[in-house]
Amino acid sequence: MSINGKAYIMGAFEHPLRDAPDTSTPQLHAECARGALADAGLSHLDVDAYFCSGDAPGFGGLSMVDYMGLRNVRHLDSTETGGSSYIVHVGHAAQAIAAGKCQVALITLAGRPRQGGHRLGPRPQAAGGALSDGAPEAGFDDIYGVMAVNGYAMCAMRHMYEYGTTAEQLAWIKVAASTHAQWNEHAFLRKVVTVEEVLASRMVADPLRLLDCCVVTDGGGALIVTSPEVARSLNRPRVKLIGAGEAPKTMLGGLDLDLTYSGAVWSGPGAFEEARVTPADIKYASIYDSFTITVLMQIEDLGFCKKGEGGRFVAEGNLISGVGKLPFNTDGGGLCNNHPTNRGGITKVIEAVRQLRGEAHPKVQVPNCDLALAHGTGGLLSGRHAAGTIILEREA
Repeated sequence: MSINGKAYIMGAFEHPLRDAPDTSTPQLHAECARGALADAGLSHLDVDAYFCSGDAPGFGGLSMVDYMGLRNVRHLDSTETGGSSYIVHVGHAAQAIAAGKCQVALITLAGRPRQGGHRLGPRPQAAGGALSDGAPEAGFDDIYGVMAVNGYAMCAMRHMYEYGTTAEQLAWIKVAASTHAQWNEHAFLRKVVTVEEVLASRMVADPLRLLDCCVVTDGGGALIVTSPEVARSLNRPRVKLIGAGEAPKTMLGGLDLDLTYSGAVWSGPGAFEEARVTPADIKYASIYDSFTITVLMQIEDLGFCKKGEGGRFVAEGNLISGVGKLPFNTDGGGLCNNHPTNRGGITKVIEAVRQLRGEAHPKVQVPNCDLALAHGTGGLLSGRHAAGTIILEREA
């Protein structure tokens, strides 16, 4: 069953907070839900499906449904694929609506990592020094104190080795994000940076520097996905979901592991085929930007340029709205605006919706933006991860 035209995003809300010491995570979820429902012109009593990822407090979706007083929910999904979770949730909501399981789906994300940061490190050891039970790869990876940036740095280094990509080219991605973030009053970092400033920032994991990394923020966001019938009853611009794809990329024990591509090589073609469009048709792209190398690899894998040509593509300014061929992350993205928890893909959908509605900041609004892509990757780009791609269309 195709989801093309079977569901619409009718509400979108991004929490304005970036530092929330006095607001609980459940409260952020509820405030985001309220904002998205108000944007759509609906109430919590209209919601009959709820989606969140596994990082939601308590019993996840079950706790959130109870906390927010969602009395009429008959469909629940707490799929967990890291940073791509909320891209995947949009596709799953469309599937549920197309199957007749629900009419109004609420998707919420919230987190407060600035109030108690965490790191990916060695797993705790059980008595006698043995590793406690956990992920099957833990005994091979985690004993070395793996952090996310290490793995992404390996991808960057390998891409440089294979294709001649340079640190200067990666820096252009941060430049583009900061060029857009200056117009976003809520962005965590609003200062426009230069390639030279990126290269002058301290090294974190060679070849990635501090300004190659995303921000860490509190906050959240929410989306309302509805059936066509509900969408037509609302006095709001209609953003139609026309394609969705998802795929994992695993390490296979390191056998034939290629660090130069992501799961987007599978999720992207699936979404484009269902949408019956090509990468050349896309007017705006929201690309998950945990690190600059994440963006570069996904642009190639989604077909916006050939493999190995991403460095030249971004260095030509193609990601900058009003200048390039592929305006991206016009809110500043995770590199400058907002990255709540490690599952910030929902912000990619929110900005895509803004662009299609013509509600982005006038300085970065893409003219005649009628077709947009939102893409996320979750997990570690250097090994096991999941990719999610959706394609959205403005309905006249």
